[in-house]
Amino acid sequence: MTPDRGTLAPATTLRGWLDHLAARDRLAVMRPGLGLVHEIAAVAKRLDGRKATYFPAPGGHAIPVLSGLVSDRGWMAEAMGVPPAGLLKRFQDAAANPLRCREVRQAPVQAVVHDQVDLTTQLPVPTHNELDSGAYITAGLLIARNPTNGVQNVSIHRLQISGPDRMGVLLLPRHTLAYLHLAEQTGRDLEVAVVIGVDPLTLLASQAIAPLDTDELEIAGALHGAPLDVVKCRTNDVRVPAAAEIVLEGRISPSERAPEGPFGEFPQYYGERAERHVLRVDALTHRRGPLFHTIVGGGLEHLLLGGIPREATLLAHLRRSFPGVLDVHLARGGVCRYHLYVKLESRSEGEAKNVIMGAFGGHYDIKQVIVVDPDVDIHDSTEVEWAVATRFQADRDLVVVSHAQGSKLDPSARDGLGAKMGLDATVPFGAPSMKFKRIAVPGENTVDPATLVDPRPPSAWREIR
Repeated sequence: MTPDRGTLAPATTLRGWLDHLAARDRLAVMRPGLGLVHEIAAVAKRLDGRKATYFPAPGGHAIPVLSGLVSDRGWMAEAMGVPPAGLLKRFQDAAANPLRCREVRQAPVQAVVHDQVDLTTQLPVPTHNELDSGAYITAGLLIARNPTNGVQNVSIHRLQISGPDRMGVLLLPRHTLAYLHLAEQTGRDLEVAVVIGVDPLTLLASQAIAPLDTDELEIAGALHGAPLDVVKCRTNDVRVPAAAEIVLEGRISPSERAPEGPFGEFPQYYGERAERHVLRVDALTHRRGPLFHTIVGGGLEHLLLGGIPREATLLAHLRRSFPGVLDVHLARGGVCRYHLYVKLESRSEGEAKNVIMGAFGGHYDIKQVIVVDPDVDIHDSTEVEWAVATRFQADRDLVVVSHAQGSKLDPSARDGLGAKMGLDATVPFGAPSMKFKRIAVPGENTVDPATLVDPRPPSAWREIR
């Protein structure tokens, strides 16, 4: 497969991506010594979506902290080497055509080894939101290895520092938890690694919505256009990206629990405190002069990292049954998880409602679906709202499903059980052509007002007759 990379090559290293951002005035280097408790998160969130942030000597720590590395859709497209319109297709192609990883014996991420681990002093782990229960690793790729066949899974989980070598981890009913159940059946702990500081494409690949026993590092390789180099951990059999900045090697016990939370999550509410699984860290390895990446809970980087892979997966899912689906978008107002906009070139009456039901089946997080016509810009929420206002009638175009599985992090749901709503905001079949014809001024999208401005000062309007 030869990917369409546009005019840019894919961003295959974290440090190369930082250079890319800096060259385009998108990297803000802050003064040394900003505080790890709230101050770093406040600055990163203030610049969210405009600039990535680099914090030297955070809290006096020797390891710098980074944030906001992929907090814009356009930046993600640049990282892939494609125009923005090609973002979802490029991700779909990589997910459909993964490249097996290439194992190496030596790696930069194992240049420095700590067999005695103290997470409270060895890493600069920030505390983000006001009521977070403490410092959290939020951009760590948790790599788990299926104990029955050795296939790996990559995902991101919130990880609370709860002791020198212990972390509380929230495991939702997904692939890591499935692997943990398999480990429990064999009477063993689940071998894992937490990888901090990777290139933007490996970070994005970690969020792919893929079947069980799909190694997202192979999707990262496809996004790179070449197999990803991996190295075996020193204390277990997990393979990690060789060019990463920091790796925590450890294991999760099927039976051990400890209090974790609250923590500021992507819906922009706090995930509650509860008894969670515990990850024990056996070793810490890192590059010489490593970098620590943190994602501010509920910020754009957090939302988009989950949103883009879901969009790509949902688009492929819907197109298999509905070829008229042109595009999809997980709206920021729906925290890039819950509200899906679908652009449909409808071919038969009632198709929009089938698309709605198909979208609900595409991912259980989807809570609301709005289907619109091809003339509506689904990346503009005002346009979608206009379509609902002028093409939707609740007694005719509303679909409601009660008592359905949803997100456990949705505070309005009951332990993940809630309702789903679909709105068919497409033009009714058989409507007179002029009834739903959008108004347009000829030339409004092509005229360049700058070429028509009178060179005289604005006050000259008083003299013009």
